[in-house]
Amino acid sequence: MNPDSPKTPARQALVPAAHALNLRILSDGLAGHDAQTLGIAEALGLEPDIRCIHPRKFFEVLAPFGPLDWRERESRPGSPIGPPWPDIALAAGRRTLPYLKRLKLASGRKVFTVYVNRPATGRAAADLIVSPLHDGFFGPNVITPITPAHRVSSERLARQRRDPDPRVAALPAPRAALLVGGDNRHFQFTPAVAGALQEAVRALFSAGFSVMATASRRTPAMIVRSLQAALAEGPGWIWDKEGENPYFSMLAAADLILVSADSVSMIGEAVATGAPVHIFAPSGGSAKIKLFLERLQSEGAVRPWTGTPERWTYEPINETPKVAAAIRRAYQVFKGELPPLPAWRPPNPDQLLDYEDGEEAG
Repeated sequence: MNPDSPKTPARQALVPAAHALNLRILSDGLAGHDAQTLGIAEALGLEPDIRCIHPRKFFEVLAPFGPLDWRERESRPGSPIGPPWPDIALAAGRRTLPYLKRLKLASGRKVFTVYVNRPATGRAAADLIVSPLHDGFFGPNVITPITPAHRVSSERLARQRRDPDPRVAALPAPRAALLVGGDNRHFQFTPAVAGALQEAVRALFSAGFSVMATASRRTPAMIVRSLQAALAEGPGWIWDKEGENPYFSMLAAADLILVSADSVSMIGEAVATGAPVHIFAPSGGSAKIKLFLERLQSEGAVRPWTGTPERWTYEPINETPKVAAAIRRAYQVFKGELPPLPAWRPPNPDQLLDYEDGEEAG
């Protein structure tokens, strides 16, 4: 994930509200988590109060099942969960869960709490949980978007297309964006993968594309070096972490996107553009990610990378506005402004890919 500044002004609300809401984000400082919570805040049209948590190692290891670090309790100066209480608190990442729970209790249960991603502590973790569909986590207080929330809105893409990053604009069209993740418990970026990425770059060059690449914090140095060598053979570059991050500009300008299968977040951001998205498979695999990719393939958004770039069209997929609408609706139910939602019906796990968003309780 590559979010731009958290200080980006909030835009007009996508979901009507009787009054402006006070939104607090509890942040663990991880870019991937911040991209999701900030994306939701922007889709809500709210300027968030961002509070970073700093648990000591002992409390970090116990999270999410242990208590929060007592040095950051609500009564301590500078506490991330101190008053005045927000209307809505939004958090992502296991280390934030003890803080979200304590904020709920300290406020006399007046704060509406939202947790993003599947919580290890179960459905009682928050008033509302946003857990991607492929996680298979369901319940009356769970909403299940196809893709994770993010900041790649149609408005942001339009702004970037009007005023692209100079490094992006300097590349000749058509342009391909190469988004590379890195090692995790499911995928490994081996020397063989490095060679396959080099061949992918050369295939894009041969098809007439210029190539703009970016690596994540997880990308092994060996992979970056091999990409640098391949990109030197044609019109292309990999972001060197200098200057402003061109990530959003890359997505906006891409005529084709090649993204590694290890990163659900980058894939979700890629399919929000409407550009053809090829999935590059590193070594390894994951049943959940396979399910995620099958759903996107059924929507016509992604295709496996087979060595030859293809061009096709589809409707961009961006679930973040739907997530924001569901949060607003659930908050209004919480406040008694709307009647309770209809009884929730669990999906049939065997028909997971056919599960309709309209059946979810928000």
